[in-house]
Amino acid sequence: MKEDPIYQDADPVELPENAFRELGADEHYRPLMHPARDYAEITPYSVGLGLVLAVVFSAAAAYLGLKVGQVFEAAIPIAIIAMGLSGALKIKNPLGQNVIIQSIGACSGVIVAGAIFTLPALYILQAKYPEITVSFLEIFLSSLLGGVLGILFFIPFRKYFVKDMHGKYPFPEATATTQVLASGQNTSSDSSQAKTLVVASLIGGIYDYVVATFGVWADTITTAATSWGQAVIDKTKLLVSCNTGAALLGLGYIIGLKYAFIICAGSAFVWWILIPLLGTYGAPELTAMAPSAIFSDYARLIGIGGIAMAGIIGIIKSWGIIVQAAGLAAHEFKGGAQTAKAVRWQQDISMKHIIFFISVALVAVLIFFWCGVLHNFWQALVAWIVVAVISFLFTTVAANAIAIVGSNPVSGMTLMTLIIASAIFVGIGISGTSGIVASMVIGGVVCTALSMAGGFVTDLKIGYWLGSTPRKQESWKFLGTLVSAATVGLVIMLLNDVYGFAGPDALVAPQANAMAKVIEPIMMGGETPWILYMTGAILALLLNWLGVPALAFCLGMFIPLHLNTPLLVGGAIAWFVSTRSKDKAVNDARRDRGTLISSGLIAGGALFGVFAALTRFLGFEYTAPMSETLNQTLGVVVYAALIIYLTWDSMRARK
Repeated sequence: MKEDPIYQDADPVELPENAFRELGADEHYRPLMHPARDYAEITPYSVGLGLVLAVVFSAAAAYLGLKVGQVFEAAIPIAIIAMGLSGALKIKNPLGQNVIIQSIGACSGVIVAGAIFTLPALYILQAKYPEITVSFLEIFLSSLLGGVLGILFFIPFRKYFVKDMHGKYPFPEATATTQVLASGQNTSSDSSQAKTLVVASLIGGIYDYVVATFGVWADTITTAATSWGQAVIDKTKLLVSCNTGAALLGLGYIIGLKYAFIICAGSAFVWWILIPLLGTYGAPELTAMAPSAIFSDYARLIGIGGIAMAGIIGIIKSWGIIVQAAGLAAHEFKGGAQTAKAVRWQQDISMKHIIFFISVALVAVLIFFWCGVLHNFWQALVAWIVVAVISFLFTTVAANAIAIVGSNPVSGMTLMTLIIASAIFVGIGISGTSGIVASMVIGGVVCTALSMAGGFVTDLKIGYWLGSTPRKQESWKFLGTLVSAATVGLVIMLLNDVYGFAGPDALVAPQANAMAKVIEPIMMGGETPWILYMTGAILALLLNWLGVPALAFCLGMFIPLHLNTPLLVGGAIAWFVSTRSKDKAVNDARRDRGTLISSGLIAGGALFGVFAALTRFLGFEYTAPMSETLNQTLGVVVYAALIIYLTWDSMRARK
């Protein structure tokens, strides 16, 4: 058969100009690696290094996440390490191997998020209810089985998200990681794209490291730091805040103005309407609370209800895709075959194997629930049905969130899952401390499954842009999941022995504390804020009726204001630089250069953010001797300089 013309040329050294935009009717995307040729991908080097990085980053992410409540994204630092080592070791044609290293290593972040958002809640409640017990096997199997389900449930949707929706979603984290890996392709000394990426990475990394480690300027500028701003807060509970980090600014640029505006609209609705209303006209205990406390205890719960309903709406809208994937699986299982063999670039694990592995995984989950958690078959069966249905259906929701924002609202979806599951468990006689253990372990499975599904879409999108083999990424993801789950289990138990999760000097673990706070009253006979969840659900229905993307809006309600504002700033820059010229080619060139610079800011911020956290935890803490006013003023000035840099450097592009 004659080879497609788009596959006849030599491998390019830079991403094509249509990598990040929608394709025309007769247009094709050509990845860096030739779609029909074979490349070195699975080697002892790539698998070995990927597993080592999975262990290292699982331990680091669990430690830092439980210390400060934030799980750093491992994909970008791992991509930088992989690219740097392949260059230092002079590995020939390393791109395929680097994708595998990144894919295996990135299991760390998603498994960690699934585990630490839920399972430490058992230790937190154990301090109050000593009869609660926690074992390594519970933590390990919860993380492992959840991760395996997340991989298997997402594979049937790979083609839709990474190929069919090409250019329709921004994929911010995948974009930044792809730019990093692609920059290693061009080793010539005059590679302008590689230089631009390196310079932006250094600027973003050093900028975020300095502010995080030395506090020379404010990492968040807020009206609460001024006397007039505090007076407004005291009277109306209204404040404005913005994180000054380079990584978030770059993230906003890649997300774009449309989605950034919708996300910030959700934030504005919560912080500038709901919180002032609750804080001004609410009950006396509300009027006495700070805006941040009203947000975490009340307004954010409305966002959780909105995310849950937006997820249900997303499932309904995606029902055709779900049915299509199930139909394809059934067709292959009955012996049907594709008319033509898929090109290497589009080869997945066969649906026959996927169905078999899903069956094995689900049986393992049922046995785990029956023999290891509930010890009652019928109760275990109900829990199993809840996990299987929610994990499968919310797979598309998690993937959508990552594709739009680069941030998975897994804690919000898991919290709603825990509430629904706990209400069902109480109805069938599972309550008290045994109900708490069951809810948290089962919640850990769901949380890890959704976290893995959301993270895996990033890996496969990176592979699509660069031209790796999906089947190889999918197959070796299981090994990374196994290693990461074992590492996380050991780290959580070790940190509990050393620091603990309850008490004045305990680890922060904010998500796990939130889970414990919500589940305890349900299982121990307290009150649950159903009205807040229902309010969010009704709001999501209204947004959908008005044509507003409900998931993006409700994500804005769930994420703190200071983390959403930079997205709008970055999105505005993207709009500005891509609309100043009457020549479309110039606008496109400026937009693409800005995407490259923003990818560098994200990459540098992610990598140096890890260094900053490690610096603090190694005992070095420094607070710049200056007034709050000067600190805030410097924050505004330096952030303005960063905005000017991103805008100016993007505008330098020529067609």
